[in-house]
Amino acid sequence: MKFTKKFLPTDRKEMQARNWEELDVLFVTGDAYIDHPAFGTSLLARLLEAEGFRVGILAQPDWNNPEAFKVMGRPRLFAAISAGAMDSMVNHYTAAKKIRHDDAYTPGGIAGKRPNRAIIAYTAAVKGAFKGLPTIIGGIEASLRRFAHYDYWDDKVRRSILVDSKADLLLYGMAETALLELTHRLAAGEEIKQITGIRGTAILSKDRPEGAIELPGFEEVSTDADTYNRMFKLLSEQQNPFTGKPLVQLHGNRMLSVNPPALPLGEAELDRCYALPFTRLPHPGYTEKIPAFEQIRNSITSHRGCFGGCAFCAITHHQGKTIQSRSEGSILAEIDQLAEQQDFRGTLSDVGGPTANMYGLGCNNPAAERSCRRSSCLYPTVCTNLRTDDKRAVRLLRKIRSQEKIKHIFVASGIRYDLLQFQQDYFDELLQHHIGGLLKVAPESTSDRVAAIMRKPGARLFTDFLERFRLRSRQLGLRQAIVPYLISGHPGCTLEDMVEVALYLQRHNLKVEQVQDFTPTPGSLATCIYHTGKDPFSGERLHVPRTAKEKRLQKALLLYHKPEAKPDILDALRICGREDVAQQLFDKRPPRSPRKSATRKSQRRKRSKR
Repeated sequence: MKFTKKFLPTDRKEMQARNWEELDVLFVTGDAYIDHPAFGTSLLARLLEAEGFRVGILAQPDWNNPEAFKVMGRPRLFAAISAGAMDSMVNHYTAAKKIRHDDAYTPGGIAGKRPNRAIIAYTAAVKGAFKGLPTIIGGIEASLRRFAHYDYWDDKVRRSILVDSKADLLLYGMAETALLELTHRLAAGEEIKQITGIRGTAILSKDRPEGAIELPGFEEVSTDADTYNRMFKLLSEQQNPFTGKPLVQLHGNRMLSVNPPALPLGEAELDRCYALPFTRLPHPGYTEKIPAFEQIRNSITSHRGCFGGCAFCAITHHQGKTIQSRSEGSILAEIDQLAEQQDFRGTLSDVGGPTANMYGLGCNNPAAERSCRRSSCLYPTVCTNLRTDDKRAVRLLRKIRSQEKIKHIFVASGIRYDLLQFQQDYFDELLQHHIGGLLKVAPESTSDRVAAIMRKPGARLFTDFLERFRLRSRQLGLRQAIVPYLISGHPGCTLEDMVEVALYLQRHNLKVEQVQDFTPTPGSLATCIYHTGKDPFSGERLHVPRTAKEKRLQKALLLYHKPEAKPDILDALRICGREDVAQQLFDKRPPRSPRKSATRKSQRRKRSKR
């Protein structure tokens, strides 16, 4: 098989093509090797390559076979280990704890190419293959499990993944600056045990860092829900990278020591990452398509970070609250590179980030930002210090549209409609050029009580947005629709709440094709509430849907328009004592809007006068 030097080595033959006898760093990942900046392992490996290090990537190795980890020999410095772009347990199991039969990050979408708790399994395999080699763990699985945490699949509190994996050091967050400093220091001859103070890292240590805050220990949080809530609240207060202090947590007689988060990357630093020589392709050794690549192959990441602070989302805990935006020049240069690929047909499938309309936004008050402890800049109200204007985002989209080889640009990333009320120009740009007839937004719930638990805006703001969207689409002469994303089974949501949500959808002629069952993933506020049954900030006790039946009935109510959901809906209405609304939910006629009804009455009056 013919291999190109453009890809980083994956075996001894490819190392020899570069005249390498030894690697400096071996990356081990649970994903297939796709040389694209959307994949963390590839981005970090390219970054080390740019610093002059010899880097190889071992993708989806057989964790039961020690020889599979030796194909490129022992690296000189360390092995960097990641489960991949998803937590391996989320990757393997549905919200109902049923095994998934596909894996979007594997050639052919085949499931089972990575182990459960991949970080732990891969670290053990590396330690078995290379005695004494430093092992560094990172990626989202390590990042969100760095403290003692509730694990949905075991239904118990587990220890820090650093303790369970026995790795030497953990990198959390996006990790570029931490990885660069660590690699250079190891290359300069420092021992791994001497490296203790790097931002965005966690270690097991004997010494307590100066000024460190002590969290309740593993033994306490694993047996007492109120103590777990207290731990979560303390963690939330130390998320600001400018003011966060070191945190320590005892696990038996071992001390987990977690340094403050890494500082956000500046524009030039972020631009450098995306200017690295990616091929933007899967490794040529693969013969089957990789679903995750097919989805993002023609997409552009314009920024990272999210200041939304949704209760069910852990993006802020991984990427940070600060929006880190690339320059227009960097984005346009990447588009030029993409346009040169033979299979590019002129369509960009996405330009965005965790939330598309946050590009170019941030805090207008640097002093306030450095001391801020808000988990969200949007909830419960929009922060007065938040810069919400859309000038940079609009200018970027217009410049991309002016490129000769670009025919269509879609914005498929999430949109915060509570921000769009301040972004009229961006709103018009989306409707006229970038949504292909359907705009996906995520109210998650139209129950004001549940939305508050989710840290999302309530029904009024979504209704205002929906009416504005429909009116503006009519004014533009466009037939377009809203696709709402909703969550069923979220902590705090009752069957009664979900009946009201279903009635709202019916009244506003909204139909959802897919419903997200709430999955308690490590690190999120909603998972904390799921485990403890209380909001850790208010202390309020909340209902938590736990039985398979209640979860099924909640989901069915959101799918009120589907005939197969009718038996479950009738059961839910009976339980709630709301049989009176059954006819309304099952009425196939679209409800008349007040505007249309008034128009028809006016027309009848005019005809009667003739």
